[in-house]
Amino acid sequence: MTIRKEVFLILPLLALGIVGCQEPQQRAPGVVIEEPRVPTVEDLARSLGLRIDERDEAFVVLKNAGNTVVIFTHPGGRVFANGTPIGSVGEIKKAGGTIYLSRELISQIRPHLRSAAPQPPVVRPPKPSRRGLVVVDAGHGGHDPGAISATGYYEKNINLRVAAKIARRLEANGVGVVMTRWQDTYPELEERAALANDRNADLFVSIHADSEPSKSVQGFTIYVATGASWGARQAAQAISEAMSRTGAETRGIREADYRVLVQTRGPAVLIELGYLSNAWEASRLRDDDYQDRLARAIVDGIQAYLR
Repeated sequence: MTIRKEVFLILPLLALGIVGCQEPQQRAPGVVIEEPRVPTVEDLARSLGLRIDERDEAFVVLKNAGNTVVIFTHPGGRVFANGTPIGSVGEIKKAGGTIYLSRELISQIRPHLRSAAPQPPVVRPPKPSRRGLVVVDAGHGGHDPGAISATGYYEKNINLRVAAKIARRLEANGVGVVMTRWQDTYPELEERAALANDRNADLFVSIHADSEPSKSVQGFTIYVATGASWGARQAAQAISEAMSRTGAETRGIREADYRVLVQTRGPAVLIELGYLSNAWEASRLRDDDYQDRLARAIVDGIQAYLR
């Protein structure tokens, strides 16, 4: 074959090779490239080593031997890990009974889980008794300061300090305790009640401080719901008698249908420690020693009820 003929044969082959290189690459047969999937509740539970323990239209409870995670499955819902609020649920979608959550929720929850290895639980088991788990709710918090004293002190801070003192004393006495908040956050009222319902709490105690246009009004008040159970009224009476022994003036046990009282299935009471609108009482409520006295009395009343 001559050189001229060889050139004519090679050029078409080269052209075909160049055209082939410019065509889009084809996937190998049977190879599927998947996009990252939005996790379902089931996916999230598996990723965290948890199981779905309970679910309804409002929330999902995930558990393992050492952890309980409560996810409120509505837009703007909150997430709790072992009784501590850790943030918003974020983006959420529901389709055909399946709940899809933000992938970021996995990394948000994981740091708050306890190790699966045996270790002393944060919430101590109660001593053998008729009842033994108390949910302590520090009223208001976060964007909601509650009542404000004449000197500008916020009710939410008093509530949290006294609630924490109550929780620590109860734990020291062997009573199981769950706090609705340990920090300056705002769990929704429905979430506070739902937390008590999920844990099947023996008593829900919400801590507040009051305010009144008349600056002379003072004293503590204990509230139960209008349709309160016998147990709630017994708890209110026991706490009222113990608080009266501190020398604080009492305004009695009253009825009011506050949401945390109505939506909690078990016995529930709400305690107004005193009036921030009264300058003298507001000053006492800020005092650490007086807060200790109130906390001790409330714990005495709770334990009298639990016995």
